[in-house]
Amino acid sequence: MSFKSIVRELKEMKDGIGSISRRGEVEGRHWRNRTRTHIAPDVVPFDPNQQGQWANIPPELLLDIVRRVEESETSFPARTAVVFCASVCKSWREVTKEIVKTPEECGRLTFPISLKQPGPRESPIHCFIKRNRANSVYRLYFGLTPSEDESDKLLLAAKRIRRATSTDFVISLVSDDFSRASSTYVGKLRSNFLGTKFTIYDNQLPSDAAIQHRGRLSRRFSTKQVSPTVSACNYSIATVSYELNVLRTRGPRRMHCAMHSIPFSSIQEGGSAPTPTSFPQYFNEKSSPALVPRAKEPSVNSSLTVSVPSREPLVLKNKAPRWHEQLQCWCLNFKGRVTVASVKNFQLVAAVDPSHNIPAAVQETTILQFGKIGKDIFTMDYCYPLSAFQAFAICLSSFDTKPACE
Repeated sequence: MSFKSIVRELKEMKDGIGSISRRGEVEGRHWRNRTRTHIAPDVVPFDPNQQGQWANIPPELLLDIVRRVEESETSFPARTAVVFCASVCKSWREVTKEIVKTPEECGRLTFPISLKQPGPRESPIHCFIKRNRANSVYRLYFGLTPSEDESDKLLLAAKRIRRATSTDFVISLVSDDFSRASSTYVGKLRSNFLGTKFTIYDNQLPSDAAIQHRGRLSRRFSTKQVSPTVSACNYSIATVSYELNVLRTRGPRRMHCAMHSIPFSSIQEGGSAPTPTSFPQYFNEKSSPALVPRAKEPSVNSSLTVSVPSREPLVLKNKAPRWHEQLQCWCLNFKGRVTVASVKNFQLVAAVDPSHNIPAAVQETTILQFGKIGKDIFTMDYCYPLSAFQAFAICLSSFDTKPACE
């Protein structure tokens, strides 16, 4: 059997197994539409313990098949073949997860958890954001620029919700479900009243971190209403602050990002950033209700702050632009990735104290850049130690109104 035939049969098997587990053709169409909207279903639409005819393949042959698929299909939509391998059965899933490397190691995005893992160290991952003003939805896509046939791969989506004293950006794996009680919910961004300070919340606790309650827990849901498949807490992992422009001086926005979940040592030689390997257990339908974090009155809106003992957090600052006399504007070198002047454009680098003895090349490395290329279209390029989720949340803060900062 040829290699292409194996991949073809994997696709057919995936479609066949999925149709068996669905309750009807209507639900089947709904599921297929949902899986196209994000990288891959982390919880497969059938019993992962189910074993079929492909489960009896010799381990050496299975390892070779999955490795060849992973190496040959490097970009979407062809890379969905890797996802199909993980969807065959439990043994295939384990082998695929073992072979597929993190974005830091291979520079590729495969599974949903890749969006929570640090980007590559050498070159950034290129993405772009589309803004829909009509419904206040922001979609993050993988790729350099939008394609003509609109077949771009959706990574994350966010919906802006205005409140009396703040603004929330609810972030989801799909673009049609922003409920914080959904399994597709991954986090949120919340601003203060003036839009000068934003807090990034994650739905899972970072590695090696302790948590503390901040404020009162929301009482929108009672204990009995919280499902075992629902993320019951939000963990504060970062803050984005914009400096007030009291004197109304001319110039770009000035911002700082305190990444509480990323230690400063991550950019030092030999350092590493937290890398989650899976979503919380309560995303799994078979998880026990006891695995859901509980307090007196837990809810999906519970907000907690993360503290990492004896670790200095990584702080990012926007790279200072230079004034161009001929163009009469502030300029930054975006290397062709930004083409429209906007107050929202920025580049973030590490804020380093001279006592840290960090090489100049590391200090000048652009960790995140964001800028406008067209009407309601923006580019977002990120690299280590930020993840796609963290980078997207930081960029969303630029969309909120900031009259006191301009």
